[in-house]
Amino acid sequence: MRIILLVMSIIAAAYAVAADSHALKQRLNDAINGLNATVGIAVITGNGDTVTINNEQHYPLMSVMKLHQAIYLAHFLHHNGWSIDHYIKVEKNDLKPDTYSPLRDSIPEGTASITIGELLRYSLQLSDNNACDILFNLSGGPIATDSYIRNYGKIHDFAITATEDDMHRDTALCRANYTTPLEAARLIDRLQDGAFADTPQLQFVRNTLAGCHTGTERIPKGIDCEAAIIMHKTGTSDCDTNGKWTAINDVAHVKMPDGRSYALAVFIKNSYESYAENERTIALISSIVFDYIVGN
Repeated sequence: MRIILLVMSIIAAAYAVAADSHALKQRLNDAINGLNATVGIAVITGNGDTVTINNEQHYPLMSVMKLHQAIYLAHFLHHNGWSIDHYIKVEKNDLKPDTYSPLRDSIPEGTASITIGELLRYSLQLSDNNACDILFNLSGGPIATDSYIRNYGKIHDFAITATEDDMHRDTALCRANYTTPLEAARLIDRLQDGAFADTPQLQFVRNTLAGCHTGTERIPKGIDCEAAIIMHKTGTSDCDTNGKWTAINDVAHVKMPDGRSYALAVFIKNSYESYAENERTIALISSIVFDYIVGN
């Protein structure tokens, strides 16, 4: 009799979870209904349940690829016996003039010695394109990053083949670096779950992501908990002459003070909405997911 009751309670719990997940999916669909854009969403709860919207499509990564790069770079540094305090020389030709780069603006003389850790801060927290490409040059380029994430992170439905400079010179290459929302959510979730060797370099990446300065009006805006630890990385395209945004993205891992955690990825592509509306959409999705996590 006890076994029967146990089985029945397990089945009832499973039905309750399924019902809650269905309700979440309906709320998320309602939030994006009517937008002149394609919105992909993936949620991974702390117990591994997943909810996805429009996950069957590929979305341009834009600067979200800097998350993938940083995870590989942590491995590269550890493998070569380099700490994040290792200095490298930045030359004037590393600092492309026609791209977003607070790093370039901070080095008016054009050359400097800078630590890898500082380059990572520029890349992850400020989404600096020159810093990203300097780190690609150091560690073997997009192919090395792609291979490591694919083989060690067990992430497969994505691709990284182009640098920031490649995409700037040929905007069609923005779509060559792609992911599904679920694969992006899995990656940032696995950054926390032990899938990658836990080294001081990787811990630096985690801490740096938790101090991201971009996209504060996106996923962080929807999290009504000041004590939550939010590791996230944004990606943003330019807007073309027809008013279309190729991509506006955010992916995050959120840890609550009580220990509960979840991963959320929101990728918006081919959007004719305003920049502010795209950010409001991501914040609304984040708020819906936060309420769901807190309520379960």
